[in-house]
Amino acid sequence: MTRQRETPLTPRSAWLALAVLLVGAFMALLDTTIVNVAIPTIYTSLDASESTLSWVLSGYMLAYGLALIPAGRLGDRYSHKPVFIIGLILFTLTSVACALAQNDLQLNLARAAQGLSAGIFYTSITAFIHLMFPGSLRGKALAIMGAVIGVSSAIGPLAGGLIIQAFGEENGWRYIFGINLPIGVIAVLAAFWLLPSTGRTEADDRADWAGLVILTVSLVVLLVPLVEGHSQGWPLWSYLVSLLSVPMLGVFALWERRVARRGGNPLVPPRLFTSPAFTGGVVLALVYFAAFTSIFFTISLLWQAGLGASALESGLLLMTFAIGTIIGAAQSDQLAARFGRTVLIIGLTLLTLSLVSILVVLAVVPPGSLRGWTLVAPLVVGGIGSGLFIPPNMDFIVATVSRNDAGAASGVIGTMQRVGSAIGIAVTGRVLFDTLDFSTGDSPDVVFTQSATYAMGVSVLFAFVAVALVFALPKHSDDASDPAGGDAPGPVPGKEPHHAA
Repeated sequence: MTRQRETPLTPRSAWLALAVLLVGAFMALLDTTIVNVAIPTIYTSLDASESTLSWVLSGYMLAYGLALIPAGRLGDRYSHKPVFIIGLILFTLTSVACALAQNDLQLNLARAAQGLSAGIFYTSITAFIHLMFPGSLRGKALAIMGAVIGVSSAIGPLAGGLIIQAFGEENGWRYIFGINLPIGVIAVLAAFWLLPSTGRTEADDRADWAGLVILTVSLVVLLVPLVEGHSQGWPLWSYLVSLLSVPMLGVFALWERRVARRGGNPLVPPRLFTSPAFTGGVVLALVYFAAFTSIFFTISLLWQAGLGASALESGLLLMTFAIGTIIGAAQSDQLAARFGRTVLIIGLTLLTLSLVSILVVLAVVPPGSLRGWTLVAPLVVGGIGSGLFIPPNMDFIVATVSRNDAGAASGVIGTMQRVGSAIGIAVTGRVLFDTLDFSTGDSPDVVFTQSATYAMGVSVLFAFVAVALVFALPKHSDDASDPAGGDAPGPVPGKEPHHAA
C-alpha cells in the first residue's frame, strides 16, 4: 500500500471541518423524513398516482443505501475530500431538480438521484471523524454526530410542516427541496476550504466492478420488495425476491474473499468481518434502526390519519424525541469513556422502556383521550436513550478497523442502518395496515389506535433483540483489536493519541 502525506490539522481546524461534515449529514438525514408531511400536497399538486408517489419516500432510501459502500471505498482509494464534495454538489443540484419537477415521474427520478448523491457523501463523514480525531476526541465528535442523526430524523416532520404552512399547500413542498440550494452552496464552498486531504491509501487501482454489480443487485433484490410490497398488498413475489437476496449476499461474500486472496482491492474487505465486535456492531445497528425509525412512522400516521392532527402538531410531538437525543448525546462520550459498553446497555434499556410505555399508553388510554402530552415523557426518555446509544456504538465499530478501511467500514455501517430502517418501516407498516378494520363500525381514531398498538409492539420486539445483541460488543472500544493488522485507527498527524479508559 502507498499513502500520501496527510494534511496536519490543528484542533480548531478539525472542529471547523467537523461542522461542515455535520451540515451534510443533517441535510441527508433530514430529507429522509421531511417529505413525509408533504406527501398529501404533492399528491394534489402533481395529480400523482399512489403507487408512483410511494417511491418519493422509498426511492430516496433505496438509492441512498446502494451508494454507501461503493462511495466509502472510493474515498479510501482516492481521498474522502473529493468524494464528499462531489456528492454534496450532486445532492444540491438534485434537490433543485426535485423542487422543479412537473410530474410524479420527474420527481421520482430526481428523488432517487438525490438519495444516490446523499449516499455518495455520507460515508465520508464517519471516515473523516475516524481520521481527524484521536481517542477521546473522536468519541466527542461521534457524540455530536449522534445528536445530529437523532435530531435531523425527528425534526423532519416539524420542519416540513412549518415550511408548508409558511409557503402554502400548493407549492410549499417545492421549498422543502429548494431550501437545500443555499445551504448546499455554502457547505460546498466551506468544504473546499476547511476539509483536509486524506490522501490515497490504496496502491492497487483495479476497481472491484464485479463485486459492485453483485452487491448492487443483492441490495436491490432485498430492498425493492420491502418498499414496493406494501403498495401492492404484499404479494408472494415480494417474499420470494427478498429471500433471494440471502444467497446473493453469500455469493458477494465469496467473491470478495476471492478478490482478497488474489491480492486485489475488494469493495468490502473481508478482513473487516474477522472482528466479532465489527460484525456484531453492524448487525446491532441494523436491528436498532429498525426499532428506532419505525416509531416515527407509526406515531405520525396515528396522529394525522387516525386522530386528525395537523402535520405541524405531529412534528411538534416528535420534536420531543429530538430534545431527548440532544441531552443523551451530550453526555455519551464521557459516559462511554468511563463505563464502556454499559452506556450502550443503558441507552438501549431507556429506548426499550420508552417503547413499552408508548405501547401501554396506546393500549390503555381511550383514543378520544389521547393527547400529545401523554407521549411527551416516553419520547424524551427514548430520545435520551438514542443519544446515549448511537455515538458510542459507532465508536465501538470504528475502533475495530484500520485507517485504510475507514470509508468501507462507514459504508457498511450506513448501509446496515438504511436496511434496518427499511425493514422496520416495512414490517411495522404491514402490521399497521393489515390490522386496520373499519368493518367493525368503530370510529377511525379507535381503529387506527388499535393498529398502531400492534405496530408499536413490533418496534418493542426489535428493541428487545437489540438489547440481546449488544453483549456481542467488547466492554470497551479499546478492547477491539485491529483486524487489518496494518494502520490502526490513529490520530491526526502531529498529535499524541489518547485512549478512553
